[in-house]
Amino acid sequence: MMIRLGLVGIGKIARDQHLPAIRADDRYELVATASRHAQIDGVPGHADIAAMIAGNHALDAVSICTPPVGRHAIAAAAIDAGLHVMLEKPPAATTTEITALADRARERGVTLFATWHSREAAGVAGARDWLRDKHIRAAHIRWKEDIRRWHPGQEWILEAGGFGVFDPGINALSIMTAILPAPLLLDAARIDIPEGRSSPIAATMAMRSDDAAVTADLDFLQTGPQSWDIEVETDAGTLRLSMGGSVLELPDAEPVTREDREYPRLYARFAELVAAGKSDVDIRPLQLVADAFLVAERRTVAPFQF
Repeated sequence: MMIRLGLVGIGKIARDQHLPAIRADDRYELVATASRHAQIDGVPGHADIAAMIAGNHALDAVSICTPPVGRHAIAAAAIDAGLHVMLEKPPAATTTEITALADRARERGVTLFATWHSREAAGVAGARDWLRDKHIRAAHIRWKEDIRRWHPGQEWILEAGGFGVFDPGINALSIMTAILPAPLLLDAARIDIPEGRSSPIAATMAMRSDDAAVTADLDFLQTGPQSWDIEVETDAGTLRLSMGGSVLELPDAEPVTREDREYPRLYARFAELVAAGKSDVDIRPLQLVADAFLVAERRTVAPFQF
């Protein structure tokens, strides 16, 4: 089945990840785009989702890569037009928005796929399988990167609804909620918000999974080597995931590294969901971020400029 796809939002993540994955998968034909500021050579472009839907492209589905604020209206318009929808992470600005979209998609009989690309990293499935029968004693997240390197000029990310450091940090939470055998619950958090901004530049989280303490240290001002690491201490030794989940190290074994195929795997999964008439909407990582904002101790720190 060929899926005639529209791509909404032509920013860095769309160019770096979505477009190569779409072009490499012969189940998709990119027939239109919607963006206020950019177009793709050789593909009809429109200013917004309404114009794209009205453009007579015989669309089957859309993939939405816009910032989370405003995404609900875009996705709702696509669903109401009978289109299947794939959402970049985080799937919406709030938990109520994504829940409403899931209900809307179910009522309209279309697929909704809330993606978590880091769950498709090469080491994640192996980590989940290895932990399945282990007793978890503790777990630690260290997710530290340079905002200027990975989000150059993206002012929206520090605005209200932009998630700040939780934009990358939610990737770690998506992995943790996928690999831990028991639910992950938040106890406390601290967020550091630059003066004049609305979203955090750094955060810590104290969580639990059964009787295991789980901590997260998130930082958007990491210079030098970048850290996207998870450690899980168990009764059988310590499991380590590094490089965002692409490298898996089990006790007494050499690290295993495989090719990064996160986005090709996401598009393959979307095609499977569409063919089966199913949806996949897991909001647990977003719920943890929402809980962190709800209970966090807030600190105002020095102003930040890109």
